[in-house]
Amino acid sequence: MTVVRSPRFAPRARRTSLTIAASGLALLLAACGSQLDPNEVAVAGGGTVGSGGVVVGADGEVISADGGTTGSVDGSTGGDAGTSGSGSSGSGSSGSGSSSGGGSGSGSSPDGGSDEPIPTGSCDGFKNSTGISNDTITIGNASDISGPVPGLFESAQDAVKAFVAYYNRSNPDGICGRSLALKNYDSRTDASADQRNYVDMCDNVFAAVGSMSAFDSGGAKTAADCGIPDIRSTAVTGARSSCDTCFGAQSTVATQFQNAVPDFLKKTFPEAAQKAAMVYLNAGAAGENGRLQPKAMKARGMKFVYEQSVDTAEFNYAPYVQGLKDNGARHVQFLGGVPQYVRLAQTMQQQGYKPDVYVVDPTAYHPDYLEGAGSAAEGTVAFINFVPFEEAASNAEMQLYLQWLQQTKPGATPDFFGLFAWSAARLFVEQASKLGGKLTRPALVQAMRGVTKWTANGMHSPQEVGPKRTGECWRFVQVKGGTWVPIGGTKYTCAGITEVS
Repeated sequence: MTVVRSPRFAPRARRTSLTIAASGLALLLAACGSQLDPNEVAVAGGGTVGSGGVVVGADGEVISADGGTTGSVDGSTGGDAGTSGSGSSGSGSSGSGSSSGGGSGSGSSPDGGSDEPIPTGSCDGFKNSTGISNDTITIGNASDISGPVPGLFESAQDAVKAFVAYYNRSNPDGICGRSLALKNYDSRTDASADQRNYVDMCDNVFAAVGSMSAFDSGGAKTAADCGIPDIRSTAVTGARSSCDTCFGAQSTVATQFQNAVPDFLKKTFPEAAQKAAMVYLNAGAAGENGRLQPKAMKARGMKFVYEQSVDTAEFNYAPYVQGLKDNGARHVQFLGGVPQYVRLAQTMQQQGYKPDVYVVDPTAYHPDYLEGAGSAAEGTVAFINFVPFEEAASNAEMQLYLQWLQQTKPGATPDFFGLFAWSAARLFVEQASKLGGKLTRPALVQAMRGVTKWTANGMHSPQEVGPKRTGECWRFVQVKGGTWVPIGGTKYTCAGITEVS
């Protein structure tokens, strides 16, 4: 197996210090609607997204997943595929029971995390349909590429490109003789663009896979009305979560919060847990979660002395740090995006205020936070639900994601959203392959409804994809010496969820 460096040290194709958390994005960018023509949006490599959504080069030829040109977006690559390792997945894997559609719980090497072909059910009776020809099954991905924050969720699209390349190379027979083809769309950080993309996908692709958009409510009704299976990286709005044909590889519900987080904080920082503070962006999902999460954490025995929203246009965080000081907060938790995480960490350092623990969500697990905050990041604790990239050697599926991402886009930085987009693509092919000759849109949607404890071969903690419940299993990492290291062990804690309103 090719050794893949951790993202802390990996070269990057494009780095932006404006990586924004989906949890705080929905209204954070609402006033900044993109003015670009949705039929002519710049993408990586100088290509454009044509009116049909296919990534094309400057000469009008279609660009394949490896950046070359071909007659179809089949994701085939020019170089040799590396072989995956077979290391144990015990570190960083967890969950009791097995995941529907693939991926076991903790302790064993994942069967599917390799270049071995994915088994296909009987192909008897297979019929072509929307997005399916005699040779290909076309899937689509609509993610935020352009807009106020360029490349916002480009990592999700990159991950699906990488998976298509991996799948077509490792599965020459495809699904009942059909390889995967990929159409990419730019949702432009805009609900209307997302809706237009799904109008096109309804008519031209079999399923949407790995999509990630801050305003994913836009295409929700369109997807449900046409019945297209939409297997997303994550659904971030209530409208998308409520869509009957839409599912997230990471299952989340705003009114449900994992008990593992407050339980860990009470155990590890007992005094701080009794003098906690929640600071959150007063926008979209962050605003909602900032009000709901303290309720769930209080129900688990934590006490909050300070709860404060922050306007998205506010750049002076000194008054909020003073509020933390005045109220004696020893635990500080913040909901926002990487720039805001950095700003609060730096302001606390500048004001000489050092809480016992500064807590952030998984979106802060990114090189931009470490580089942006510098020494102010030291001691930060993040709760995560996946194998850290620093521990990639412990999980073959994670190795595949990192390896194929670099093969299809050298220098790209893996992240939280890309990881779950890869998981979504893995989930799609496993469920579609099982159906074999019975593969139809309604059959795939029905199969998705039965997916529980999905781990993508131990790549992340068990996700309740079909039931659409927040996953209960989490672990923790802390910044020490400028890098993320485990705190509280390397196994997930699964302690149920608390529902609040």
